[in-house]
Amino acid sequence: MKALRYFGARDIRYDTMDDPTLASDRDAIIRMTACSICGSDLHIYHGHGFSDDIGFCVGHEAVGEVVEIGRGVQQLKVGDKVMVPAAVGCGACRSCLSGDVVHCDNGQGGCYGLSAALQGVQAEAFRVPAADANAWRIPDGISDDQALMMTDALATAWFGVRNADVRPGGSVAIIGLGPIGLMAVESAWVMGAGVVYAIDPIPERRALAEAAGAIALHPEVALDTIREATGGRKVDSVVEVVGGDATVDMALRLVRARGTVSVIGVQQSRRYAFPLERAFAAGLTFRTGTCSVPEEWPALIPLVRAGRLRPERYISHRLPLSDGEDAYRLFDRREEGALKMVLTA
Repeated sequence: MKALRYFGARDIRYDTMDDPTLASDRDAIIRMTACSICGSDLHIYHGHGFSDDIGFCVGHEAVGEVVEIGRGVQQLKVGDKVMVPAAVGCGACRSCLSGDVVHCDNGQGGCYGLSAALQGVQAEAFRVPAADANAWRIPDGISDDQALMMTDALATAWFGVRNADVRPGGSVAIIGLGPIGLMAVESAWVMGAGVVYAIDPIPERRALAEAAGAIALHPEVALDTIREATGGRKVDSVVEVVGGDATVDMALRLVRARGTVSVIGVQQSRRYAFPLERAFAAGLTFRTGTCSVPEEWPALIPLVRAGRLRPERYISHRLPLSDGEDAYRLFDRREEGALKMVLTA
């Protein structure tokens, strides 16, 4: 089959690799119908990946059709249209059964496309372990585009805003307006925010946030503008979606005393000098971590179905999988209005 494979920094190739096969009776093989590039995939693309492997298939956001199942699969059948959460678990422990696959009690948690241990989904087909738990039929009333956005991006945005303790009438700042940040803006409104500030250096992305009702600011003026607008109080909640030291520091400076900072940007440095004394004195709540996608779906599915969240609006490009190398270059350079890049088989 054909797949996008990692061979080094900025060297992702549309290449041939072995077809996926069942490794367990509980596995399923999915024919990919659409996949997308996540911002965290760029860490791999830049050569700062999560393993020393090369030649593995990348990607962790996909929808598709079940084409083969193991004898132990009970909930799925060949022909089912499914959405596949970015991360997997054993599907049998207490954590996995509650939706928290990231903290699988049996240590079988993992994410697609980080190494050869679990090949990615930017391929014509891929294997899903423990498929009854790790692949969900696309619900009625949810389009394929919406389902694809829910496999990671929307769930992560919702998780980040939920962790920021957004309350009705509260003030929120979102730092970073890629697809997840823009979806976080929408999520904050749904959770009842009274005002949302959206911070990014790219004018086109700020314009999209303004269209969603946010007050869009360049990072260079954000702190002074928010201080002035709030009489020095600053905001109740901050969601950081970049993962850089400078943006985490900005988040801690934007939040009011006894406010909450939620960091969901994948961290780009090995060490960050956390200002514990300042955070302690201000009584801040600071949360971070990886979203466990299935845990967020029960809340998200009815909101998407009702049109209160519309993640599909942030799809900017549709290309065939064979153009995946170009898609990565465009996304990396933020060219041609690149936001969510969708690839089809």
